[in-house]
Amino acid sequence: MSKVDLRCEMQDRISELESRVAFQEEMIDQLNDVVAKQDKVLMDLSRVVTMLNHKVNLGGQGEGGIEANEPPPPHY
Repeated sequence: MSKVDLRCEMQDRISELESRVAFQEEMIDQLNDVVAKQDKVLMDLSRVVTMLNHKVNLGGQGEGGIEANEPPPPHY
């Protein structure tokens, strides 16, 4: 194999590797965006769960819930 052929082969291999790295960088950026969105969703859901937990522990009083001391409706 001549030096020119070897040099062309090396250039082709380098170009292929550069292409793969560019693709991987783009994929990493896309995955990072997905993870950031999922993190926001998880934080929002965590706040909702905390709020609901608080409401359950208070018995839902003051926001349309039935007070524990309130007598049952007349149809019971």
